[in-house]
Amino acid sequence: MRYLVIMFVLSLAMYGCNDAPLPKPRGYIRIDLPEKKYQTYDTTFPYAFEYPVYSRIVPARHAGENSYWVDIEIPRYKATIYLSYKPVKGNLRTLTEDSRTFVMKHIPRATSIDQSTIVDPARKVFGTVWYIKGQETASPCQFFLTDSTHHFLRGALYFNVKPNNDSLEPVIRFLAADIEHLAATLRWKAK
Repeated sequence: MRYLVIMFVLSLAMYGCNDAPLPKPRGYIRIDLPEKKYQTYDTTFPYAFEYPVYSRIVPARHAGENSYWVDIEIPRYKATIYLSYKPVKGNLRTLTEDSRTFVMKHIPRATSIDQSTIVDPARKVFGTVWYIKGQETASPCQFFLTDSTHHFLRGALYFNVKPNNDSLEPVIRFLAADIEHLAATLRWKAK
């Protein structure tokens, strides 16, 4: 009997020490973020602002007749902040509601939509920034800025990759800070 107990314990020990390979959880590459530095975008456009040095401004692809539309491309992260400008001519309510409608289209995939209000009477900059959270939301950040009488600037951040905002979260936060900086440095110019 003693022999059987010893054999049983030894067989359990040998079976328990077998290093069976375990699958490793899926990992994501490390994302190194550059130092924050900004440059001024000041042209003949009716607005000026600061944007990151690790990005480039190009004419908007789908601007049509809207000559003041631009895209801020961030090639390192395959991201673009699309900016569209429209003059306010008694249509401020329509422009702000259109911006909200674009945000609300994300509701089916969003887990939450947080908003931040911008009120800066000294610079005449007012607006809203929406942070759209959710694993597969197409645009994690959208905003509009206006002076309420003459100028309206709408923006949206998009990535040129399949949405997986859990893995993109560090980049989303990083670029959201750049959008906040754009809003904080925006100034309107006379046309």
